[in-house]
Amino acid sequence: MSETWNSPDKFNREAALWDENPQRRAVALDVAKAIIAATKPKSTTHALEFGCGTGLVTMEIAPLVKSLLAVDTSREMLSVLREKIKTSGFTSIETICTDLSSPSDTIAADKTFELIYSSMTLHHIDDTEGFISRVSKLLSPGGTLALADLDKEDGLFHDDPLEKVHHGFDRGALADLLKAAGLEQLSFETIYTFNKTNRSGATAAYPVFQVTARKPISSTF
Repeated sequence: MSETWNSPDKFNREAALWDENPQRRAVALDVAKAIIAATKPKSTTHALEFGCGTGLVTMEIAPLVKSLLAVDTSREMLSVLREKIKTSGFTSIETICTDLSSPSDTIAADKTFELIYSSMTLHHIDDTEGFISRVSKLLSPGGTLALADLDKEDGLFHDDPLEKVHHGFDRGALADLLKAAGLEQLSFETIYTFNKTNRSGATAAYPVFQVTARKPISSTF
């Protein structure tokens, strides 16, 4: 059965066993390291993570910031994260189940953040341009957006051929969307490579990039 874009049902089904995948843990750790190195979060930083899942990246960033709003569409993924928060004793993380990609979402409408980031989430969001425009408005002046996702790929990375996803992103096209949203100082780097046997039976390399972009101190956007 075909999933909808950003399908919470799929992730609800997979939540309990999500962290058991060693490559999933490895990419999350490398994403967290890349975010920390590129954005240098501080004890005064208010951060927003969209598509936080079970919190594999969340738990690495949370000790470094003042507050972290962790958002996901999957209640079961957030349930796993909440257990981690309870065990860790962290008081800086707030979790919210909502679809931040929906134009009608108002959860964070009255807040701004010095750091907004995601790991392997953007390709699950249908309207890339609209979403980047909306999320950029949640950045504080001088704030940084950090996105980790797949480079443009052959369409075989995901095992389910009916899953509705973008097949990675062309860096130049994504850069244009970030600039159109009023962001500047763009920087791309390759931070991880999945080596996997895809559903055609071939072993292929799927690079993951991180792009960071900054909202100007004086911005009309």
